[in-house]
Amino acid sequence: MQLAQLNIARLLAPLDSPQLSGFVSRLDEINALAEGSTGFVWRLTGEGNDATSLRPFEDDMIIVNMSVWESLDALKNYVYRTDHTEVMKQRKQWFEHMSEAYMVLWWIEDGDFPSPLEARARLEHLRTHGPTPHAFTFRQHFPAEAIKNPPVLEG
Repeated sequence: MQLAQLNIARLLAPLDSPQLSGFVSRLDEINALAEGSTGFVWRLTGEGNDATSLRPFEDDMIIVNMSVWESLDALKNYVYRTDHTEVMKQRKQWFEHMSEAYMVLWWIEDGDFPSPLEARARLEHLRTHGPTPHAFTFRQHFPAEAIKNPPVLEG
């Protein structure tokens, strides 16, 4: 099993605005850092070398990032122990604060790559049901084996 992740952000301004230039100027660098990280498998891309052209949500100001990793530890290492953290410390300059979950993790079969619509459904599941083996977070995660015997959801 491999770990899929989606995170979304609502832009404070259009991508081509001066306000977002600090974010946009680092996209290639941070994406290359991910691709060179131990445990990286795949990342979603759109028209360019990133996913900023894709809009799987109704709100055109929401951008997505989606990737697949060999393990939870590999993704955690990239997110929290590389220059990725330096860039994300500046996120208040570029993105709105989101009161709902904006990041979701789930296990997939090796060789599978999730679609943006599947990822969106996982995020909506997390928002509705909280962390489960179907959709979870770094803070409350589940081993891959948990999806073989998922809990029964009510409602």
